[in-house]
Amino acid sequence: MSNKPDSTPPVRRVDRILAFTSIGVLAVSIGCFVAVIVAGAVGVDDYGGVWPAVFAVQMYGPILAFILLLIVLISSFVRRGRANRQ
Repeated sequence: MSNKPDSTPPVRRVDRILAFTSIGVLAVSIGCFVAVIVAGAVGVDDYGGVWPAVFAVQMYGPILAFILLLIVLISSFVRRGRANRQ
């Protein structure tokens, strides 16, 4: 047990929003991946309408989620570094 006070700064609202948005984007992307797999298995031949958007979310969703998590990680390191200097 240490007698040092807790030096970790509180989590900002922006960090929480970015983290939950990243999780949400990744979940929607996985859902779109499953939808494409199921559509291929049942024999959907016409990929018009909403399917181009489903394909785009499936392709770019994980990349966006990763970028959002990197932003959260970098801002967390910066925030803790500033707190340790004080």
